[in-house]
Amino acid sequence: MFTRYLLAAAFAALSISAVSAAEPPAGKVTVVFDRPIPNIPGKSMKGVVVEYGPGAASPSHTHPKTAFIYATVLEGSFRIKVKGQPEKIYKVGENFVEEPGSVHEVSANASDTQPARLLAVFVLDSDETTLVTPIKK
Repeated sequence: MFTRYLLAAAFAALSISAVSAAEPPAGKVTVVFDRPIPNIPGKSMKGVVVEYGPGAASPSHTHPKTAFIYATVLEGSFRIKVKGQPEKIYKVGENFVEEPGSVHEVSANASDTQPARLLAVFVLDSDETTLVTPIKK
């Protein structure tokens, strides 16, 4: 009986590993501030911390068409490609910009062993609630 449970647990672990190996894990996104801009009616600033574990990535995506985004790497390194620009690795202290309407084709932790974290500051219409929209393939 114990052997049957052991085999079932081993099979389950192998199944989970196979699924995980096929697609990198997603990141964690936390809104850390959301504040209206007092001298620009209808506009807000939202600060978002994006955290990727080793090997983690997000699928290709867009942000609201009104969003201007300024991102700074806080920890580790990110592999970033915005449509129309070359892919680049950004390290701690480096930053990048996404213009309104940009397509974020690659967003990934550049390391398979270290975590990565960045702060993205969005300037966008105050009524926007969805910050990321995956691109369906």
